[in-house]
Formats: sequence, C-alpha cells, structure tokens
Amino acid sequence: MELSYMELREQMCDICHKMWQLGWVAANDGNLSAKLPDGTFLATPTGISKSFITPEKLVHIDAEGNVLEGLEGYRPSSEIKMHLRCYAERDDVGAVLHAHPPTATGYAVAHVDLDRYTMIETVLAIGSVPVTPYGTPSTYEVPDAIAPYLQEHDVLLLANHGALTVGCDVLTAYYRMETLELYAKISLTAHLLGGEKEISRENIDRLISMRKNYGVTGRHPGFKRYRKEDKTGE
Repeated sequence: MELSYMELREQMCDICHKMWQLGWVAANDGNLSAKLPDGTFLATPTGISKSFITPEKLVHIDAEGNVLEGLEGYRPSSEIKMHLRCYAERDDVGAVLHAHPPTATGYAVAHVDLDRYTMIETVLAIGSVPVTPYGTPSTYEVPDAIAPYLQEHDVLLLANHGALTVGCDVLTAYYRMETLELYAKISLTAHLLGGEKEISRENIDRLISMRKNYGVTGRHPGFKRYRKEDKTGE
C-alpha cells in the first residue's frame, strides 16, 4: 500500500531512530532519502543526530539537491550526491540508506568484501556485497565509485567509510541494511571458527531463481562474477 506524504515522513523518522538505537550511526552520521511520485525527494538534513529527527525536519529537494521545502537553515547532507546518483542510475530505486553498521563497516575499513555465498538468506535477499573504491565524502568521487556497481548490486560496502543500500522503498532499503549487518556478524564468527563454507553452485542458482517467488525486488549479481577464480584468472 502506497504511503501518504506524511506517512512517508513518519516512516523515515522511525527508520532513523532505529538506526541510532542499533548503533549504526553516531553524532550526525548517516542519511536516508526517498523518491516521491513527482520525481523530487525527501531527505534527512545535515548536522542532526538521527535520534532527533522529526517529520518536519526532513527536507524536500529536487533532482539537483536544491531545497524546495524545509525549515529555515535546514539542508540535505553533502552526501546527497551519492543518493542522487543511485536514483539517476536506476529507475527502480525508491529509497537510499547510508549508515555505519559496525561489523559491516569493519569489513569496509579492512577492504574485505562479502562477495561470497555462504548463507541462504543473504543469497536470496542481497546477493554478494563488494567493496567499492575509496572516495572522499561530499565529492563526486563517491558517486563515481559506486555507479558501476549499482547495475548489479543493491548493497555496497564503501571503502573506509560505511555501507549503502537501495530499495524500492525505505523499508526495503532498511531491511537490506539489517541483513547486511547480520551477515557481516555471522561471517566474522564463521571466520573465527575456521572459515566460511560456501553453498554449492547448483544450490546458489536454485536460490537465486526463487527470488521472484519470494517477492524480492532489485538487482542480483548472480554467481559467476564473484568467484575467486574469476577474479584471479586461476
């Protein structure tokens, strides 16, 4: 069911509060945006903790990031460029979420990707997760770094920075961030226990083919691009 304008504002605030409660953001970290039917966007403002976000504090912006409506002095994060690139690259994206979930961000800081298929739920929900090249925040380096990956991925690790998820709506983007952080925690635990064991190629293909039956939207990289032997040529 499509949300009303005010319901969407309230839902965005609820997600911001959850991000803070889960420890995915600190101080002014993180940002969330959503696409409106007329092609404009709602976005979280810069300089405010996600724990303090209320519906009236969200800013209404156009496709260039210009403020169309908002409280005096309120403007979107300088990282809105990253959000707008996601919308420009993919018509199916209705929301973008950026956060620093600790375990997943640990992988991003270590430049260790999650480009493997070891957990059934993540194969279905998000596929493999690459680390995108480093980019200086607030510049066009980050949008340019993520653009090639957006064609096949809904979830990205940003080198030395954090994580980014996209979805058809704000709840889907939020759920993907939840899935990413849990996957990162499980992967780290498996590593401590001797290493992850990948699902067989046959079963990976079966799981990917089941996504439509489960109503999973978005993009999926499939199996072949991210095998170790494909990367090394071995």
